[in-house]
Amino acid sequence: MSARGTSPEVAGPLGTLALSQVKPHSSTASLRAVKWHSDLGRLGLELPFNIVHDFGMVLVAGPNQLELSPRVEFSETDPSLAAALRGYHDVLAEAHESEAARRAPQLQMSDDLVVVVLARILGDVARRLRARPAYHAHLPLDGALFERLRERRLRELYAAVDRSYEREAIAAVGAARLLILTLTDSLDLDTLRLFGMVGLSEGGALAQVELLNSLETPEANDVVNFSLEILPSVLETKAKPASSTVAAFGYSGLGRRGSIDNMVLTELAWDDMELSRRIIDNEVLYYSREQQHEEEGRQHLLLIDASASMRGDRATFARAMALATGKKLLLEGEDVAFRFFDSRLYEPHAAHRQELPTAHLLSFKGERGRNPARVFSELITILDLSRRHGEPPVIHLFTHAALYIPRDLVQQVRNMAQIAAVFILPSGGKLELDYVDLLNAHWVVDHGLLAGGSERADRARNILTNVPTFRNEEGDGAKSRRSLTEVMTAR
Repeated sequence: MSARGTSPEVAGPLGTLALSQVKPHSSTASLRAVKWHSDLGRLGLELPFNIVHDFGMVLVAGPNQLELSPRVEFSETDPSLAAALRGYHDVLAEAHESEAARRAPQLQMSDDLVVVVLARILGDVARRLRARPAYHAHLPLDGALFERLRERRLRELYAAVDRSYEREAIAAVGAARLLILTLTDSLDLDTLRLFGMVGLSEGGALAQVELLNSLETPEANDVVNFSLEILPSVLETKAKPASSTVAAFGYSGLGRRGSIDNMVLTELAWDDMELSRRIIDNEVLYYSREQQHEEEGRQHLLLIDASASMRGDRATFARAMALATGKKLLLEGEDVAFRFFDSRLYEPHAAHRQELPTAHLLSFKGERGRNPARVFSELITILDLSRRHGEPPVIHLFTHAALYIPRDLVQQVRNMAQIAAVFILPSGGKLELDYVDLLNAHWVVDHGLLAGGSERADRARNILTNVPTFRNEEGDGAKSRRSLTEVMTAR
């Protein structure tokens, strides 16, 4: 063990593992608990490291990856603490038998998601603690800290600082047994499964707050359930096979970029000073291979109506469709970003590395009325400022059938982007918007389908099947645009 293991900021949290009742089979698995403990502190929930470690391991590791047993026996040296630890162990053992723990290997929860789940089930315990730790915890991400933590070493670390805080916390967990187990059993596993399927493109404290809100919002559960109905058809999307774009053998010319293995050998004839100057000025020549220019993913902006007209079943359908559409486009190699709007256009949340800003899509609430003209005026400004070479972006609009936008504004957007829209009709309503003919594609969803059932899911899958990327459509392709609209508005 390194010397830094004895400093209070390290010995304090590390010594709490003397109270731990969970032994992961791999010592490096405990490294994840360092992030969990740190992030919970940023959320304002302070708990001893061993409690965060034990409950986190129980909820993410399979039964074959850990052992539930004490690391240090206190029966002879401290009988009262030993009694409290038995109650703590019993709570952990029951949590380990929960449905969430049994399905842990399939859920594949990220660290941000684990932090939120821990905040959900242990938050009340943290808020009840009156004592404060006798140290400022700061564990480095060093796997060596968790190696060779034998009983003697753990006793030394435990005795390094006052442990009144840890003793109170252990007793509080035992006293809150029923609450903790109830919260554990009430975890929405469908939501956790959805996060595992589509990922989380955003991390950090803000994303964790949104995650916590999505777990506590009843409306989010409807979006989750509907998303899980329609996502399997999207996840069947397969990447198209393609040949390599880089020559396998030989060189085709000279260039000023490359690895040292491809440097033209005559460059080494320069003296040291001249060679250094040529490297700095990017004048060194390298043999290069022919490489085809790879096409960039097209920009897709998914606009989701969050006004008062999109509450209940409409919001469920729109958000689930936006989430599934975004995942489909990502799998096809496109660039995807989401924006909500009501009387204003909110900031974008982009997808990254095949992962969506799922927590934001589930937890966002709009409370600013409705002003479509202002929203689309802002959109025109944004499109104008972000205009780039290549194909124009694609706007995917998810809204109700009474989104009245001045026709000239829609025309201006259409001049800079392709537009596809999903309109949700009110009960007994019709689509009577004067700009529909300007759209590249649109779908109409009848109010009667929103109550649920197989018809709603079938309609959503039909729309997802026909979501266009406009890869091959030219800007003046009026004929193509008409045929798309005719097919996609059919109910």
